[in-house]
Amino acid sequence: MQIVRVALDLPLHRFFDYLVPESEMVSAGDVGLRVRVPFGRQSKIGILVELAQASDIPVAQLKSIEAVLRDLSPLPADWFRLSEFCAAYYQVPLGEVMLTTLPAGLRRIHPPKARGSRRLTKAPPPHDAPTLTAEQMSALATMANAGPGFHAYLLHGVTGSGKTEVYLRLVERALAAGKQALLLVPEINLTPQLEARVTARFPTAGLVSLHSELSEAARTRNWRAAHEGTARIVLGTRLAIFTPMPELGLIIVDEEHDSSFKQQDGMRYSARDVAVFRALERGVLIVLGSATPSLESWANATDGRIPARYTLLTLRERAVASARLPVVQRIDTRREKLSDGLSGALLLAIEKRLARGEQSLIFLNRRGYAPVLACTVCGWISHCTRCAANLVLHLADGRLRCHHCGFEAHVPKACPTCGNQDIQPFGRGTQRLESILAERFPRARLLRVDRDSAKSRKQWEILVAKIYSGEADILVGTQMLAKGHDFPKLTLVGALGADAALFASDWRSPERLFAQLMQVAGRAGRAELPGEMLIQTQFPDHPLYAALVRHDYPAFADEQLKEREQAGFPPYSSQAMLRAEAPQIADALAFLTTARAWPEAVAHPAVTLYDPVPMRLARRANLERAQLLIESPSRRALQAFLSAWCHLINSIKASSRLRWHLEVDPLEF
Repeated sequence: MQIVRVALDLPLHRFFDYLVPESEMVSAGDVGLRVRVPFGRQSKIGILVELAQASDIPVAQLKSIEAVLRDLSPLPADWFRLSEFCAAYYQVPLGEVMLTTLPAGLRRIHPPKARGSRRLTKAPPPHDAPTLTAEQMSALATMANAGPGFHAYLLHGVTGSGKTEVYLRLVERALAAGKQALLLVPEINLTPQLEARVTARFPTAGLVSLHSELSEAARTRNWRAAHEGTARIVLGTRLAIFTPMPELGLIIVDEEHDSSFKQQDGMRYSARDVAVFRALERGVLIVLGSATPSLESWANATDGRIPARYTLLTLRERAVASARLPVVQRIDTRREKLSDGLSGALLLAIEKRLARGEQSLIFLNRRGYAPVLACTVCGWISHCTRCAANLVLHLADGRLRCHHCGFEAHVPKACPTCGNQDIQPFGRGTQRLESILAERFPRARLLRVDRDSAKSRKQWEILVAKIYSGEADILVGTQMLAKGHDFPKLTLVGALGADAALFASDWRSPERLFAQLMQVAGRAGRAELPGEMLIQTQFPDHPLYAALVRHDYPAFADEQLKEREQAGFPPYSSQAMLRAEAPQIADALAFLTTARAWPEAVAHPAVTLYDPVPMRLARRANLERAQLLIESPSRRALQAFLSAWCHLINSIKASSRLRWHLEVDPLEF
């Protein structure tokens, strides 16, 4: 009787042996097929990973597989190698990696019926490619002259410099060579615009999209088209990096700095980093593009001491000849009195745009009406009962809402503690800012763009269409509007509340703030009309703002890297974070303390284990949370430690209600 090993989606670092019934003979060519197997009292979908000569379990105790699913060709060898890399690097069971990266429809006992691939959007009429700038031609020539094989490029282009056109020319080359192209974007909201441009340029190439807002059947259908090779271009968010593509020849990661490429639950992987490994393993070209690259990527391209090396390509000028980078000005709020949080200079600038029929964007990265509701008599504050956070006032729907756990409550008519009816909102969110601007400019057409007004892709597309058609005069938005969009009539960006990130406890905050502000500034003046950005700040002389005024990302990045090198922070060290959560903080800390006390840690002198501490948001959804930071100047040393240490962690006896996870290369602290 044949014995096969099957990978299952379970938190166990092992495969499972099964017998093959006589009616289901398998061969080496069937490795990579999905199988249905009994597990406990239920059936599960697994992946056939190996034909075994024998089993450590007596044959009489082995169960037989229920079915070999041949509706899909076997998963390829390079997909296995990619899964093995992720399992080893991110310390996740291999079966969990393999199954969770498949579309949900292929993990079900009764998957949706396979259908032919179909276009998800109406194809716009094809149009000719625009004339390239000298910088674009130079970048493309450099990549063409490098020849075949793996090459990694960091395309640093200012906002509006035509990075997307470079991507399209590379896709054109890949298609002409008979290859497939994979384009990754950080957010679903960026897919419609790029999808339209790609479809217009390559109307017959077979473009499919892969992201979480597709129906299960559509996602499965598109994944199949990529796996079978009928889809030549795949456009997707982070999970699309695992899509098997038999003739992959090009990987592009747009807005590579964006933290959305990092998965924050389950297998906590970085799609950008996995993309680089996949390109290396497949021997293909990869391009990482951004106006504000991550400091890790910038160091890879500029610091010869960093092991991984990228080639830096720079686009310094905007692609439209008449377009110029926006003028950035700082408004010193220590000297200018604010009215409802808005300076006179900003209000005057908005008035000028309204008079000229131009659009303004007021950027505030805080949704809701106000961050907190409070009583001025007794000091009551709208705390979340489940989290160590405040409930945010959403006045539009009369709710207090926690942005961490999702808990909601009605807005009280009086203080729950003392009965005072004069409870007040403190601070400003996008909803309150929208109300303030509506009172200031009653004839202006306002449009708020945040997660509350654009909860789905359809709502988002409606909002974007209104902006393009000129149906909005003043936009109030969060980071959803900060990147990837080209609004010709938008000439003014006002930034509020930026100072909070200057002195945050997270050492990555300056990098995020600079990227955010530079990206949102780039929305202004992308056509013939000149653009301007006004930043309200109490620290106008801060070096971050000075670099922003000059649009000097290299100077900002180099200074930040010097500070990180002195502090021993990534990319000059490697980190991992062990987190635990339990109903009682003592249990979480005790678990981490036990893990830290591993006697064999002394055999890894290059690795430092810090003390367990409560997380900054110490309680979320009624669970107390703590964390333990692990750090080493050597990535190899850290990986060797983690591989051995995980066995200890898995053996620690803890409360059944305690949950833990290990994150390699953490972004959030």
